[in-house]
Amino acid sequence: MPAGARSGLVPVVVLIHGGYWGAMYTKALMNRLARAVATRGWAAWNVEYRRLGLLGGGGGWPTTLGDVGVAVEHVTRLGGVDPERVITCGHSAGGCLALWVAARGRTTHDLAGGAPEVRPLGALSLAGILDLERGAELGLGGGAVTRFIGGSFEQHPDRYRSSSPAALLPLGTPQVLVHGLSDTVVPPSMSSDYERAARRAGDDVVYAPVQGVDHRGLIDPTSPAWPVVSSHLERLFAT
Repeated sequence: MPAGARSGLVPVVVLIHGGYWGAMYTKALMNRLARAVATRGWAAWNVEYRRLGLLGGGGGWPTTLGDVGVAVEHVTRLGGVDPERVITCGHSAGGCLALWVAARGRTTHDLAGGAPEVRPLGALSLAGILDLERGAELGLGGGAVTRFIGGSFEQHPDRYRSSSPAALLPLGTPQVLVHGLSDTVVPPSMSSDYERAARRAGDDVVYAPVQGVDHRGLIDPTSPAWPVVSSHLERLFAT
């Protein structure tokens, strides 16, 4: 919670970490970003989910997706926050999850079950893996997408179509795609190509490239990316 928040309900940024859905990467990746969010006067709900691998808790498709859906719904049980002013914000693999969960109830696919109570005002992707089929083809994360889904697109086309933001367009919610142009982990074209497809589908989407920022720089509040991210959060909360 932001310091000094005593009256009224505070807007919430749901932070969803990346790490290719692997067990060794946790929500601690987003701790500094969470503090920066709170400093701006918003609440940060830094969530965890079951992940792949030893001690990951049995994550993967569809468990991880369901966990993120439950985490967003839990906003209604938090004290002092406004469940009607929620924005999801995810990094890397979390960018995929942030857009997917923001579209729950708006798309024809919902792996988290039932009509959601929390409908985010928008979603931010920070170097997100927004096209899972393409991510699998590129072998991102040493085949992480294929491990997450449980196989190739040819083996499980329905899993890809129900989980990938690119396959679910239009999402029906405002989206911002921030990507560092020095990113060598997830190519910036993942965001720029998605932006064009989303616009063609009729979505409200903004692509915000940042010069000189690499993959991890997008979750570093001292990098040039943070003013870009925070300005878009402010804009979305004002809608």
